[in-house]
Amino acid sequence: MSALTSELLQWCLSALALPADQAASELTVVSGDASFRCYYRLQLNDGGSVIAVHAPPDKEDNESFARVQALLHSHGGRVPALLAWDRPRGFLLQEDFGDQLLLPLLTDLDAANHYYRQAMALLLPVQGIGLKAAQLPEYDQPRLRNEMRLFPQWFIEGLLDYRLSASETALLSGVFAQLERSALDQPQVLVHRDFHSRNIMCLAGGQLGMIDFQDAVRGPATYDLVSLLRDCYVAWPPSQVQQWALEYRTMAQSAGVLPAMTEADFLQAFDWMGLQRHIKVLGIFARLKLRDGKTAYLKDLPLVMAYTLSVARRYPVFGDFVSWFEDRLLPLARSQDWYRDVRL
Repeated sequence: MSALTSELLQWCLSALALPADQAASELTVVSGDASFRCYYRLQLNDGGSVIAVHAPPDKEDNESFARVQALLHSHGGRVPALLAWDRPRGFLLQEDFGDQLLLPLLTDLDAANHYYRQAMALLLPVQGIGLKAAQLPEYDQPRLRNEMRLFPQWFIEGLLDYRLSASETALLSGVFAQLERSALDQPQVLVHRDFHSRNIMCLAGGQLGMIDFQDAVRGPATYDLVSLLRDCYVAWPPSQVQQWALEYRTMAQSAGVLPAMTEADFLQAFDWMGLQRHIKVLGIFARLKLRDGKTAYLKDLPLVMAYTLSVARRYPVFGDFVSWFEDRLLPLARSQDWYRDVRL
């Protein structure tokens, strides 16, 4: 056990007011993630367990995590309870949600139907939280644009080694502006910002809970829904995705979370929000490889590319972007060892 994990273990025992003989003598690694956070499980002698987290405060925004956790928890959001927190060292002690991610349970369409309806029911009260008193960042135009800039910087120029011309940069800027306007025109709600099958847990008794919510913002109402239904790690038939999306529209309108919107307007907002997200994610996954040495995300790039093109092809306003992507970027992507053909 390293000096850091030994220090973390001793802090956990102190925070729980437990003698050393009432818990395991070591922390068990649970996982790391796409950030600098590391998660460990501490098994207690009474049969329970807790999760210890090391989140370096110079690299992770633990203040936001604690603030959002308290907000969600106080409004009935099913998130892990924060049991203790050492601000200077970045040590956190949380309720243990177990190891059962939603992703491996999505084995077929019947399972997806079952769990996605549960996940939408989990999302609905979160979106219904009143935000006037919440200290959440705005998902504003600069934030939306900065996210999409990861695409040319890390995916196009970094991973594909393609240099954009002035006219290509202008083309992308025009697409980004349209997606920003669509996002900002939507009803603004609490946005988890990473609501997908690797951040949703199946708890004892079959209920669902969510993790990795610290980047929550006040933003577009379709963002979390499209993150769930057009998940970067699993895909479903487009007609089924549309059906689920419209089911959520009905739920949200009945709950007063969404105003009256036509199906066409809602689906366009949903589609364009997904396009913004997937353009961003292409950049993020490339950056994880190039900057952070995390190569596992490369295998997910083909699905994200397929989402990007399949949605953009539905809207003539993005015709030039689609043609350019297919002519310039696809051949370069196909030459990469991570590429595979994904059809939606």
